[in-house]
Amino acid sequence: MPVTLKDIARACDVSFSTVSKALNNSPEISQKTIDAINKKAMELGYHPNAAAIALRTNRSYDIGVIFEDITGSGLQHQYFAKIFDSINESANRAGYDITFLSNQGKRSYLAQAKFRGCDGIIIVNSSYRRADIKELLESGIPVCTLDRNLKDTHPSVMSDNSDGFRSLMEFILGRGHRKIAFVHGEGTDVTRTRLSVFRSMLKKHGVEIPKGYVIGATYHLPETTRLATLDLLKLDDRPTCIIYPDDFSALGGIDALAKNGMMPGRDISIAGYDGIFLSKIITPRLATWEQNSPEIGRQLVAQLLSNIEYPDNFSPTSIKVSGRLVEGESVVTLS
Repeated sequence: MPVTLKDIARACDVSFSTVSKALNNSPEISQKTIDAINKKAMELGYHPNAAAIALRTNRSYDIGVIFEDITGSGLQHQYFAKIFDSINESANRAGYDITFLSNQGKRSYLAQAKFRGCDGIIIVNSSYRRADIKELLESGIPVCTLDRNLKDTHPSVMSDNSDGFRSLMEFILGRGHRKIAFVHGEGTDVTRTRLSVFRSMLKKHGVEIPKGYVIGATYHLPETTRLATLDLLKLDDRPTCIIYPDDFSALGGIDALAKNGMMPGRDISIAGYDGIFLSKIITPRLATWEQNSPEIGRQLVAQLLSNIEYPDNFSPTSIKVSGRLVEGESVVTLS
């Protein structure tokens, strides 16, 4: 038989209401009594019923997470996997669980969130043009977004792509490169920021961008960067350095170079972005910008919980999280 509040009350020789208040940290009960009742509850093996807690507090202590991934790499992608680990750990530490919401079924995100009673939603990756995302953002449910600045209406956490890409460009330019190609990801806010920095840094150094040096690909999809690299290698005036949208997709470029008898760090320089574990173990070590995934996850949860738990005193803000430059040997100094 499961242990009940009445069992705890009898064991502590207090009333049922005292136990209930103590387990909810009521200010009406002394800390000494709260500690004693919680200790006894643990000894007896008491496990609060989630449905009862939700009914009593009007909260489910459940956070919904939205992650749309067109590449199919999903939770296996190291950058996002670290963010999810951090979200889960931070949420659990605060007494919350996380639930991934799907766009594959008949229910919209809002319908799923209401069905599960989610206290709030973290949007890690999605198209904000989607009707059900717009519906969710306008629903009144607390939402925190990653790399999408909605600070006028919702809190957001931004990996500082401007600072990161600028540092990566300064490193490459500092190695003497002026023929720099950029294979970028699809048309997101992140991509637009990086493209803007790419162009402004080259302009600052008086470098013109040759035709064909800026090519679109898909984040985390090496086949698209492989094809883009082959196009770059066909140019009469080849780049001396190629920047890829992320470390994982840089593998497509490495494959294309290998098929043309070229090696990064010897025949051509390359750089990635994200700083995943893979970038540290390939040879030569990949030059990249390491995003602070654990801190991103912590800030997403912190911002959302501030909105959930203190709605009357909460003002949406946009938090920027910086990372660090990894000076890998895949970018060489030009003589």
